[in-house]
Amino acid sequence: MENLFKSFFMGGFECADHLNSFGNRVNLLKETEHDVRIKEDYKLLSVIGIKVVREGICWSEVEISEGVYNFAEIYDRIKIAEKLGIQQIWDLIHFGYPNDLYPTHPKFCERFKNLCTAFARFHKLHSFNKLYVIPINEISFLSWMSGDVRGTAPYAVNSGWDIKYHLSKAAIIGINALKEVLPDCIIISSEPLVKIHGDGIISKEELAEINSYQYQAMDIVTGKICPELGGDKTLIDVMGLNYYWTCQWRINSGTLDWPDLHNNRTPFSSLMEELYERYKIPLLITETGHFGVGRIPWMKEIINHCDKAIERNIPIYGICIYPVVDRPEWDFLDKYNNCGLYDLDDSKNRIPHIGYINFIKQQVQLFEQYIIAL
Repeated sequence: MENLFKSFFMGGFECADHLNSFGNRVNLLKETEHDVRIKEDYKLLSVIGIKVVREGICWSEVEISEGVYNFAEIYDRIKIAEKLGIQQIWDLIHFGYPNDLYPTHPKFCERFKNLCTAFARFHKLHSFNKLYVIPINEISFLSWMSGDVRGTAPYAVNSGWDIKYHLSKAAIIGINALKEVLPDCIIISSEPLVKIHGDGIISKEELAEINSYQYQAMDIVTGKICPELGGDKTLIDVMGLNYYWTCQWRINSGTLDWPDLHNNRTPFSSLMEELYERYKIPLLITETGHFGVGRIPWMKEIINHCDKAIERNIPIYGICIYPVVDRPEWDFLDKYNNCGLYDLDDSKNRIPHIGYINFIKQQVQLFEQYIIAL
């Protein structure tokens, strides 16, 4: 397969900008000060050998009034990346949208299409590099959070499918708008990869159906279901997956323990194989990571399963370490998770996790040959 990325290991910067469960706007780009420490953050990654980053434009920030956009801060990130040789992947919706919008709003798709067109034109005018874009991050999770548990706008219940349908519709419309301006842009999905365990509580058929729900958004976008929306397999170039320790759970009894001392979890490599067999589109781990003392063991496990998947001829473009810089909780911004390559002090200074960083440095060197071979 064609080598699309400059390094196998990538770094993701938190860019969620949604309304939290209290109705307050969250902007993690600002909370972590990545918006004003871009050069510092990119240099820290360059030293490790990471040459690809995942960023977000924060729709709630850049659309200052309907149809009017200010991409000045984005321009700064693009130019700093060019100077430092960093390749960027841009999220257009990372859970947030302007105050007057929500996915089932009658103008949502039109407004998102206009955003995609405006951003593609801006990128074409100001960047020397190809556009890599994730139109909507985690449609499945956002549908659940906003449509079933009142976690963000429109704070609904029993509406997860309706939200998912409209977000998927917006993704299709947005991708076509991006391609109209930049036909060679690379479209990446970013969906949770999960495994729900029934433990005999329900039938195997019911369990299989429940597990299939995670695929609905990409099934719509790739045209497997809801053909009236115009989905097509050619709309997705890279099938991105987000995977954390919370991505496997039992019905009615919560998340499976990790470390997995009793082999209760389905191997991550098997989940990736199932995903690839469903779509036959190359994979990218768009988010993974852990917190505290589990950071290195978790990443060792992820890398081990990537090795196994690659041995089975499953094409994997890379692993995005998420996040690079520690993140606060959405609802309690003074509470941090200690989950990055760099933690944060009260002044937002980057405090390196030396062991984690040294481990990633070693892995970057080991996987360099894999990148060359693609």
